[in-house]
Formats: sequence, C-alpha cells, structure tokens
Amino acid sequence: MVTLITCWRKALLFFGFAALLSACAAGTQVTRVQKVSETADTPYNEILVIALLKSYDARRYLEKELVTQLTERGTSAVASTTMMDTTTPVTRQTFLAMVEKIGADAVLVSQLTSFESDATVKTVRPEATHNFRPTYYYNVWSVELTEYIEPAGVEYAHSLVMATQLLSVLSQDTVWAIESKFTIVEEVDDAWSYSVFPKQAKSITNYLSTDGLIAR
Repeated sequence: MVTLITCWRKALLFFGFAALLSACAAGTQVTRVQKVSETADTPYNEILVIALLKSYDARRYLEKELVTQLTERGTSAVASTTMMDTTTPVTRQTFLAMVEKIGADAVLVSQLTSFESDATVKTVRPEATHNFRPTYYYNVWSVELTEYIEPAGVEYAHSLVMATQLLSVLSQDTVWAIESKFTIVEEVDDAWSYSVFPKQAKSITNYLSTDGLIAR
C-alpha cells in the first residue's frame, strides 16, 4: 500500500488535533479530490478506520464517531484504536496486521493536512457600580465609583483541512479521497473539547454513502 504508507509518514509530522477543538465550529466545505473509478470493488462491507493524529485520545474519539456513523448505515467498521494502546507503534505493519485480523476489505484514513491560525485581541467592557450618599450641604451628594475591568481576551480562528482517503485492500490503492475545510473559533481560556468530531464524521460518511462506497 504505497499510497497509504506515504500518508502515514506525512501525518506523523502534524501536531495533535486536541488543542484546536472548541464548541464553535463553522460549516464544512468538502471537495472530492479523487472520484470513484468504475473498476473499484465497491461497495465495502468491512472497513478499518484510522485517524492519524498525534493525540491518542483525539484519534480514538474521531475513529469512534466514524465507526458509529458507518455502523448506522449498515457497514461493519472497526476503529484501529480498539486494537492498540498508546505504546503501540503507528507503523505499516501494525495496521496491516489489523486488516488481516478483522478481514477488512477497505481502509479509511483521515489526517490533518493544513492548519492556519489568526489571533485577535478582544477588549472587555468594564462594569461600574455607583454609591450615592447625601452630605450635610444642600443638594450636594457624595459619589463612590467602583470600576471592574477584566483583562483583554484573545480569540483564535483556526482554519483546518482534513484529508480522508479510502483504500481498497484488494487493489492496495486509493479508490476515493476528499478534503474537508472548516474553521474553529475559540477563546484562549475556553475548555477544549472534541465537539467538532461528530459533525466531521457525519460529513465524511455521508459522502461515502452518496458515492456508493458503503451501504446506502
């Protein structure tokens, strides 16, 4: 699987996806990079799902969401992270052994191929309280002003591209590929989450189904 090996090597150079996730993600723009050929041995019934991300937890969560979506459409799928742990080497031999173990007829690989980030300083509006007290003088008041000003916040806009390929075990070649472009907006103090994964998994699976690669 020359194409798959190349993708794995490139993917290992990228940092983890975990630190880039937040609750606010813009719409996804999907482009078909490689359409299904007429000679492809489709549809596929047993798919090994691989997410090539540095963070093991991020890989596990994305694979889980993809398996869920594929299973709901009647296609059997297995996440690679269910057959490995954080110490298992991410190598060609590891994944080929998984293909043989589950009898997969296809391999679905997702990885980050591009990342750009812009930071914007956001000013915070101060809050003030006033205490008015009368004095001994006619129509003269004492005013106490208390102003609370929070530090300026920083907002990040991350533009990402995720590449997804489907490889046939029989032909040992890529039969289909897409690119998913999307933006994530987060505050620097926001709690990180994986909330963007279900949406990306559903989008990928919808295209697989539309193109006749899995059960409709």
